[in-house]
Amino acid sequence: MMRYRWLILRRSSQLGILGLFLLGPLMQIWIIKGNLSSSLLFNTVPMNDPFILLQSLAAGHWPIQQAWLGAVVVLILYLLVGGRTYCSWVCPINVVTDSAAWLHKRFELAPRRRPVRELRIWLIATILISCAVTGNIVWELVNPISLLHRGLLFGMGLGWLVVFGIFIYDLLIAPRGWCGHICPVGAFYGVIGKFSLLRISAARRTQCNDCMDCFAVCPEPHVITPALKGTDSPIILAKDCTNCGRCIDVCAPDVFNFTHRFDSRRDVP
Repeated sequence: MMRYRWLILRRSSQLGILGLFLLGPLMQIWIIKGNLSSSLLFNTVPMNDPFILLQSLAAGHWPIQQAWLGAVVVLILYLLVGGRTYCSWVCPINVVTDSAAWLHKRFELAPRRRPVRELRIWLIATILISCAVTGNIVWELVNPISLLHRGLLFGMGLGWLVVFGIFIYDLLIAPRGWCGHICPVGAFYGVIGKFSLLRISAARRTQCNDCMDCFAVCPEPHVITPALKGTDSPIILAKDCTNCGRCIDVCAPDVFNFTHRFDSRRDVP
């Protein structure tokens, strides 16, 4: 259980959040209304995806005051816990891509070339330009997160093809390719989370035995090296880190731990 504690907590968080959204339409228990793009908690606290707000502005639509407030609430949250925490602790598509990556490794499939990470940034720019040209919030028409949410309520239809396409892409072509190299939402939250407070630290990196278990399970293994093998701070500061905690789970010498970005201690007991 200890080896999988953060994974279990993440899955509980992802499914629990999705369940809260479904309670209202399915059982008339309205703890939270809306979806992961725009919602209202306890009929009081608004939460809005800042990327949706940005698209609305690009499309020439001035958001209402509640939308601005909701975006600020979400921005503050992810400035504290890390932008890509959304990817690993909230987004339901992460369950799909993690499953594909696990099967890819299980069946020892040969990975093909992943797209460059800059593709996500170009996709954000393309989406914003498309919003400006069409006057519509373009990404929501094809956003797999929204398609999955609507599909669970009203039947997936073509939405199943989008989600299944992501699964097949990550399984056969590029493991974790969607989340790490394509998804514009994850890229946007990564920019926000670059300055976040909550971080993972390789505080006991001198105890590392080079087993590579952390690299094997990390969805973004390139973020580990500077903290684990570098000479400066042991804090993982890369914006691509999802704060998933899997490196903490699998590390037998307990090299890693959750902390804050200003904690530069090393070799902590």
